[in-house]
Amino acid sequence: MLKLVVRRLALLPVILLAVATLTFALTEISPFDPVRAYVGAETDVSPQRRAEIAQAYGFDEPVYERFGRWLGHLAQGDLGNSLVAGGQPVAGEIASRASATIVLVGGALLIVLIGGLFFGVLAAAFRGSALDWVVRTLCYFNTAAPSFWLGLLALYVFSIELDWLPAGGTTDPRAVDATGIDPAHLVLPMIVLALTQYAWFTMFVRNTLLEVLREDHVQFARAQGIGEVALLLRHALPNALIPFVTLVGTNLAELIGGTVIVESIFGWPGLGQITLQAALREDIPLLVAITLAASVLVVLGNLLADVLYRVMDPRVREAAA
Repeated sequence: MLKLVVRRLALLPVILLAVATLTFALTEISPFDPVRAYVGAETDVSPQRRAEIAQAYGFDEPVYERFGRWLGHLAQGDLGNSLVAGGQPVAGEIASRASATIVLVGGALLIVLIGGLFFGVLAAAFRGSALDWVVRTLCYFNTAAPSFWLGLLALYVFSIELDWLPAGGTTDPRAVDATGIDPAHLVLPMIVLALTQYAWFTMFVRNTLLEVLREDHVQFARAQGIGEVALLLRHALPNALIPFVTLVGTNLAELIGGTVIVESIFGWPGLGQITLQAALREDIPLLVAITLAASVLVVLGNLLADVLYRVMDPRVREAAA
């Protein structure tokens, strides 16, 4: 297992280099105008002034020279300056917002795991019943409903109509200490973000459990007189959890991507919200840095899933050895 961790961490710089190269190439073929981004879309710039700005920032240099210079700064930890942050370093802007996104994604992932396991097991245990039908119908509806619609609906119902939960932000701005994260402000965005992945996990657990219940070792245990509850929890569920762990790692990227919409709707000051602002302002240094940060989180999430996979299944450890 130590070899697995070392090998994956050694590949991380290679993965980041590939992501950085691809991101830089996409910015080159996009209609993005770097001069317009720096002076603002509403500012008229003469051709002479445009040429001066391009020369000052190196926009008129060949692509390979700009890429080499940018890559050298990146290797030194210099991610550039952000237009959205008023010219402040990109690294500082990401560091100040990362904790809010990590708390949001972590809470949503916990809800997905607990909810997906509970309702997936419940639907499998009562297969073909009205309860199973309700769970599957809600999952199909949840899959079809856009995340922004769920967010706006939750905002309207629980914040405006019922006035149970705050509408946005991480804390009440009128509070004496307006820093940190108020749990009441976390509830709605966390649940909405969890709903973007909840249906997949629930249906995966349900269908995997039903497949395991048809396997020979479970049928043998049933023939020995073991009860259905013990069959489900002691024999079927442990085997169904193994691929479930892998699914967590592969869907982490989608969960992180969902923060862009959720944080924008609820005014959550995390990386998702500033990603949208950077895209609208064409803040390429910030977009590239956020892409790299998300890539690191996805790689580490998949690594954690692979480690847990080997811990839970001795057969995988023996095959790897």
